Amino acid sequence: MTLKTAAYEWLDAAERGVIRTRSGDAYKPSALRSYRQALHGTVLPELGHLRLTSVTRNHIQDLADRLNATGAAPSTVRNMILPLRAIYRRALTRGEVAINPTLKLTLPAVRGRRERTAHPDEADALITAVPLQDRALWATAFYAGLRRGELQALTWNDIDLRQGLIHVNHAWDRKAGLIEPKSRSGKRRVPITKTLRRYLIAHRLQQGNGGTGYAFTNQHGGPFDAFTIHTRARKAWKTAGLTPLTLHDCRHTYASLSIAAGVNTKALSTYMGHSTITITLDRYGHLLPGNEQQAAHLLDALLTNLSTSV
Repeated sequence: MTLKTAAYEWLDAAERGVIRTRSGDAYKPSALRSYRQALHGTVLPELGHLRLTSVTRNHIQDLADRLNATGAAPSTVRNMILPLRAIYRRALTRGEVAINPTLKLTLPAVRGRRERTAHPDEADALITAVPLQDRALWATAFYAGLRRGELQALTWNDIDLRQGLIHVNHAWDRKAGLIEPKSRSGKRRVPITKTLRRYLIAHRLQQGNGGTGYAFTNQHGGPFDAFTIHTRARKAWKTAGLTPLTLHDCRHTYASLSIAAGVNTKALSTYMGHSTITITLDRYGHLLPGNEQQAAHLLDALLTNLSTSV
């Protein structure tokens, strides 16, 4: 079997849900599109003719080095390796190869951009500056921390204003439509703050559709277009002299505001839909109270309270 044949078989099985991620979840359509693009654009033209068992670590390393030498972004080089790793991980498990050639590769480091977050007053100003029809969307992004696809898939049936909960049940993919959330923990309940509730009630009245269908829509009543939303917001923020951010930045803001407010880390992990609390701690642990002075202050406060209650 050639690598090309193995790659097509793997993609077909992954799209049918036969092959799943290591956590047992189906691959997201966007991830499979990325895998297919990497295989078609770079990997298969170079290595596809080789037998699956003949591909060596040097073959893959040389391909990564050539791609890196052309000035490709480090993330592009690493994304090229991802489908190969998945293909060989399965082949190794099935006994189709004896060695996984994607291990111990030397790849360029990805320098992640600095995450943009807004402080409470800034978040309020950013929401107020956007057009009226977009305010509830940005408020939900800031004060509930939903992912972009989750915001697009959100319906009024998912928003329980009486109980004060948002039920995240689906996500939206631009080609596949409604899909399952990113992971099993993606299905969750997120509390609605009083501030967010005011925005949602006003938006529901403004929408005037009896509280049915998608909560945040395009002009045809379908899920909103992210490019359009961002374009309108950037224009409004430029006029107001505010520093722009993205819906994903709002998710980071929600995490930082929740931590500053003292929300339990395990609860925050659940609200954000992280598969484990480790993800929350790795990504936002630096925001948690934890230096020597803070630790001493917190412990002193606890001991003082205990001594006065005795």
